[in-house]
Amino acid sequence: MAHQEMKAAEETYAGFIGLLKIGSIITAIVTIGVVLLIAS
Repeated sequence: MAHQEMKAAEETYAGFIGLLKIGSIITAIVTIGVVLLIAS
């Protein structure tokens, strides 16, 4: 039972880290775009 819970937790964590990476990249792109708009 504990093994199944750990597997589920690892899958959840992997999904969270994946979303965090994608979110960080999107945030960086948007930030660069806004800075370029303000600078021009």
